[in-house]
Amino acid sequence: MSAGRPPRPEHAEDDTDDDAHDDTDSGAGGGLTWRGRLVVLGVCVAVALLTAWYAGSRFTPTAPGPPVGSIRLGPDAGQPVADYLALLPERLPPPGQAAPALVQLAAEATTGQAAALVGGPAAATVAVFRVPLTRVQTALRFEALDPGLPAAAALDSARLRAQRAAAADAARLADRPRDVAAAEAAALGEPACACVLALVVRADRVALEALAAAQGVRAVDAAPVGATEPELALSPLLPGQVERVDAPPDDGPVPPA
Repeated sequence: MSAGRPPRPEHAEDDTDDDAHDDTDSGAGGGLTWRGRLVVLGVCVAVALLTAWYAGSRFTPTAPGPPVGSIRLGPDAGQPVADYLALLPERLPPPGQAAPALVQLAAEATTGQAAALVGGPAAATVAVFRVPLTRVQTALRFEALDPGLPAAAALDSARLRAQRAAAADAARLADRPRDVAAAEAAALGEPACACVLALVVRADRVALEALAAAQGVRAVDAAPVGATEPELALSPLLPGQVERVDAPPDDGPVPPA
């Protein structure tokens, strides 16, 4: 037999069926598999939920405070004075409970006279200043009182703040309003100025009844128990308001400052 080419194998096994193609569980080119993507998505959702919970628990909005100026103390415009005064006894707080109240004076007082009224168990928190000028409308000036000072010193300090406020008004206004503010500033600068019209005090019923009966006090108008000073809208009676709560005349000459 002559020599020829070696016999050819009838069949060679193809190994590519097991390992030549990409495994569906392995990442192509180093990327994430579908299982990996699900894990990452789950982690992201969990982080977002935790972040939202933390922010909500750390920065919970505070409840809104009581409306400013929502409790009126003093008569309404045009109200008969006698009708207003008749309402006041039933507004006093129940026995044993304290409430803020507007103590309205029969006439403007000096700071010393006002301090004598509130030097006892009724602690004053706000003073209302008004310079009385004949047939001239002047401003009501509201000043908080320093709780760390004796009543007389706190009222004197408040008077000086009212004087500075009047001087600032005189500097920015013109004509008659400027002249009125200048006259107010000059009067408030005097220690003997009779210009305290009213006081806000916080006291119980017994102390408020004693204040209402004190000489020089015209009326005590109490707010509900639990009311705070920012809730109060103060509108004290003026000494010239005898029959009705009408605006005072404003046709008199303004005294020079």
